Amino acid sequence: MARTEYYDDPNAPKPNSLVVAASAVVTDDRGRILLQRRRDNDLWALPGGGMDRGDSLPGTAVREVKEETGLDVEVTGLVGTYTDPRHVIAYSDGEVRRQFNVCFRARVTGGDLRISDESTELRFVDREELDALPMHHTQRLRLSHFLEDRPAPYLG
Repeated sequence: MARTEYYDDPNAPKPNSLVVAASAVVTDDRGRILLQRRRDNDLWALPGGGMDRGDSLPGTAVREVKEETGLDVEVTGLVGTYTDPRHVIAYSDGEVRRQFNVCFRARVTGGDLRISDESTELRFVDREELDALPMHHTQRLRLSHFLEDRPAPYLG
């Protein structure tokens, strides 16, 4: 299923769903950041996804990282909340969502890195490489807030 992300675009379709989601900035012991190249839009992104009814938000981040990368992680903190109504995601099946995303900090505790059906590539990226990777504005925002090492989470 294809996906198109819109940001502050007056021509974006109107949302027909609201999804609560979690993502995670996962780092390895060298401080590199885990990113996936998404199959649905070919952009680099943090692992993450929608919350199931029986999940907590941190539990969603842990589950999504495992499903999308094969790695077990432990949530260690909060990067921020991302609820900008100007960000709309349209899917080829007709869903047009506004997403409420909570982005966590996490560290690897086990597992084996493996590509899921949602991505074409996974890798740990040095901070200096981030600017060269194609990614949506909202992903860059989360990464920049993480890299700023803010004393308090971003609330937006």
